[in-house]
Amino acid sequence: MGRRWWPGFVALSAIWGASFALIKVAVDAGVPPLWVAAWRCLLGAAALWAILAVRREAVPRDAATWGHSAVVAVLLNAAPFALFSYGETRVSSVLAGVLNATTPLFTLLFTVATVAGERRPGARRLAGLGLGFVGVLTVLGVWRGSLADAGGAAGGLACLAATCCYGAGFAYLRRHLAGRPHSATALSAVQITCGGAELLLVAPPVAGAPHWPGTGAAAALLVLGALGTGVAYILNLGLVRTAGTAVAAAVTYITPLWSTALGALLLAEPVGWNTLAGGLAVIAAVALTRQPSAPAGPVRSVRRSRKRRQQVG
Repeated sequence: MGRRWWPGFVALSAIWGASFALIKVAVDAGVPPLWVAAWRCLLGAAALWAILAVRREAVPRDAATWGHSAVVAVLLNAAPFALFSYGETRVSSVLAGVLNATTPLFTLLFTVATVAGERRPGARRLAGLGLGFVGVLTVLGVWRGSLADAGGAAGGLACLAATCCYGAGFAYLRRHLAGRPHSATALSAVQITCGGAELLLVAPPVAGAPHWPGTGAAAALLVLGALGTGVAYILNLGLVRTAGTAVAAAVTYITPLWSTALGALLLAEPVGWNTLAGGLAVIAAVALTRQPSAPAGPVRSVRRSRKRRQQVG
């Protein structure tokens, strides 16, 4: 395997890390949060359907797949995309990116609660959950009374609600869609299409008709949708296939670094010591809650061969 996975790893972490700065550019230009989420889904879906057409992959046609995808779209796309966009009208992209790192912690909680056969968390993983909670409070700076500030509190809580949606969505995805025979690209295209349709039902009556936000904001939405919500799914799949799930999951550790650096350098957002300390605590918490990786494929093959020889003998 060598190091063929490094380019995809760096690209994926950078794309997902940059998404928070791109959201900030759009909302600061006056794009309503619901429309930021809607354009993100619609442009992402267009990119994925184009990739499907080039690859000539089969599209799911059964009602069950589309129904479960619609539920997943609410939890992984429509709701969290809108919540993060709203949150960034009140807080910096740096803080939003750091809070997004709590997603694996919420995923663990929902998976343990809903997925049959999932092992209950031991002392190490419980310690990780506790450390993650402390890290979130540190990022928010609760000792300074930051939650008393209605605007900042609403923005931070909206970002946390978005990561909570991600946790529930990944648990639902694992339970109802992960075992289906369709390609990841096809399932992603269906899911994000459902998310775009759901947001189109809500955005016009709530946020009004869309308007041209200016070249900079339009470019940010294009990159956020086509690249961050479309191509990124393909990069993630390629990373899983070339480097395994353990390496793919490690993107979670790098994404906050990108979001913090880009927010500080490109948007001149302040980065307090509590944001850095809390972010490191959250990343350490995610590391504590991760399950040990299963043996690599070749190792499993050797073990199976030995078992066959023993059975034959």
